[in-house]
Amino acid sequence: MTASTRQTRFKIGGMDCASCAAKIDTAVRRLDGVADVSVSVTGASMTVSHDGPLADDKVLRQVARLGYGIVKDSAAASRTHGQHGDHEHDHGHDHDHDHHDHAGHDHGKGTASRSASAPASAALHVHGGAEPGQPWWRSSRALLTLACALALAVAYVAGHAFPAAERWLFLAALLVGLVPIARRALMAALAGTPFSVETLMTIAAVGAVLIGATEEAAAVVVLFLIGELLEGVAAGRARASIQGLADLVPKMALVERNGGTAEVPAEQLAVGDVIVVRPGDRIPADGEITDGSSDIDEAPVTGESTPKRKGVGEAVFAGTISADGVLKVRVTAAAADNTIARVVRLVEEAQEAKAPTERFIDRFSRYYTPAVLLVGALVAVLPPLLVGADWSGWIYKGLAILLIGCPCALVISTPAAIAAGLATGARRGLLLKGGAVLEGFAGINAVAFDKTGTLTEGKPVVTDVVAYGRDEGGVLSLAAALEQGSSHPLAVAILGRASAAGVAVPLASGSKAISGKGVEGDVGGVAVFLGSAKAAAERATLTEAQRAAIEGLNGQGKTVSALVADGAVAGLIAMRDEPRADAAAGIAALKGDGIRTVMLTGDNRSTAEAVAASLGMEARAELLPQDKQRIVGELKREGLKVAKVGDGINDAPALAAADIGIAMGGGTDVALETADAAILHGRVGDVWRMIRLSRSVMANIRQNITVALGLKAVFLVTTIAGITGLWPAILADTGATVLVTANAMRLLRWRG
Repeated sequence: MTASTRQTRFKIGGMDCASCAAKIDTAVRRLDGVADVSVSVTGASMTVSHDGPLADDKVLRQVARLGYGIVKDSAAASRTHGQHGDHEHDHGHDHDHDHHDHAGHDHGKGTASRSASAPASAALHVHGGAEPGQPWWRSSRALLTLACALALAVAYVAGHAFPAAERWLFLAALLVGLVPIARRALMAALAGTPFSVETLMTIAAVGAVLIGATEEAAAVVVLFLIGELLEGVAAGRARASIQGLADLVPKMALVERNGGTAEVPAEQLAVGDVIVVRPGDRIPADGEITDGSSDIDEAPVTGESTPKRKGVGEAVFAGTISADGVLKVRVTAAAADNTIARVVRLVEEAQEAKAPTERFIDRFSRYYTPAVLLVGALVAVLPPLLVGADWSGWIYKGLAILLIGCPCALVISTPAAIAAGLATGARRGLLLKGGAVLEGFAGINAVAFDKTGTLTEGKPVVTDVVAYGRDEGGVLSLAAALEQGSSHPLAVAILGRASAAGVAVPLASGSKAISGKGVEGDVGGVAVFLGSAKAAAERATLTEAQRAAIEGLNGQGKTVSALVADGAVAGLIAMRDEPRADAAAGIAALKGDGIRTVMLTGDNRSTAEAVAASLGMEARAELLPQDKQRIVGELKREGLKVAKVGDGINDAPALAAADIGIAMGGGTDVALETADAAILHGRVGDVWRMIRLSRSVMANIRQNITVALGLKAVFLVTTIAGITGLWPAILADTGATVLVTANAMRLLRWRG
């Protein structure tokens, strides 16, 4: 995308499958000035890239002709994009739009398109989707299906009462459903998709009427509409799973204004506003606590089951719950940029990026549908022409083959599973940028981790307190007295340990930092120094036992501070950036699946090896960014498919070099722009869960393709053999479509 390329976003109603997206994509690409098109089924949206001004009314009319509702998304106005969107390691953004079509299912089937200027609330639901909160059975698609079914039932009853009119009654019932299907077939053909499922249905139904099978034709149309309705319901479940995330954010917020509070819509909150959150309330925006403390339940957003105690200065996410305290929170992100909005946006964009399997199915379907038409025609005409077989019987078989050959089930098999997988991952804090990334995880057999902030918490904690001549509490008390008011990470660690141990911290006088050595002061009349062991040795004599203790702690990768009181060593305090609580289990899970793990860090060798040994993995230490990139390249040359896990910024070269780059982080700090995937809540075990999710999705796709093609093969044979006819033929297609969609929806219940 060039720096001058602009994008305009539209919301689309009634789009419930990959074929709908393909038909819309093909139609819009034919318009002048359109450079690229990305359609998200789950997001019910379309993004059109264009180099110059775009005539919005042409886009609106082009999509409306296909029977879909469309309105310009005013919340995402046309904007200019620079090069930052072009990631050199961009999996899946191959906009290869050689489309199939199962194209445009019935989705709404029969309702007239409204004008482009129709209100959004109306335009978005022209094509058959239910209004928000409206049950599926009240949608226009459901009403059309019901009308067609009732017409068929009336034809059966009236046909028995008036046998002479039976054929005309069934013809009328057929037209109720077939007219809107035929209209959409025509519109799709004019928009560049001549071989759509509507085309096959129309030809089969008209042909059946011509050979006297009007009753069967009417029944086939009803079965087709029922199948499409069921597919739409299943697709709605996938969309609802992502919409459920957006619904976590409360609609209203209490804002401090003019010395009081006022309730305002959460979407109107601006950066810098101070909001009040009461116990039990959901937090309406990303922000920083300015007053109060509370246990924050982050499970709705991160899946973390244990609430976290947070106080002044700490970040909170929109959609999380303040359990037991009143908080004042300064908003740090507008509604469109909060954590949940970014997650939803990421998933919607991810579903616009086709997986390799999906792209293959698309290309295959481009030739498959016309091939089905050709085979059906040959079956209908060759036997009568070559061996004098009965024309009516073989035409009937040819029409049945058209229905068997509908590519619906095959086309939906992959995107349905991919959509469900992406949605499931997002709800568990596993964010993947597209189907290609999700599919790629299945082949990962090596994972390279950064250390600080990835395998470890990213901040030191006190691990050992060794006292000489006094107890541990006394050592912590003196050390904490010197460190009061300091924001240095080691000082914070000591103060945190003292607080956790309930140690009284006296006041220190005359405290001052000594550059490169430590800090000194007077505590209760005692001259105290806290600093490096080397600096401490200049002020007191270290015994052999003390030197051995220091060396032992250093050998474990720990930083040791020595406390000197009145000229004698009073204690040693060892600190280290400790592994995350689940790091060992996460690494063990990866190794249990035969996946190689390696730590790549710029930290010193002894610290790296000590941490790696505690986790049971190999370590490469004292590395520069280019060294990490080189090692990732070496692993790939060994034939391994490598995922690199890091913070997404310092590790950018290695993340880009890896087959898949994963950003480890939380909330708004997740480096989504750099990596192919992100772990929202920072659990090492989630790397293994991503791989497991990918393998589950790929297994689901294989099952779907087997069902789709297997049923077609069986019914193709039985149809040519004269065992089955039009009814089983449409069941072979519609039934397979429902089966593969339902199978894909099982992924929404995946628990990892």
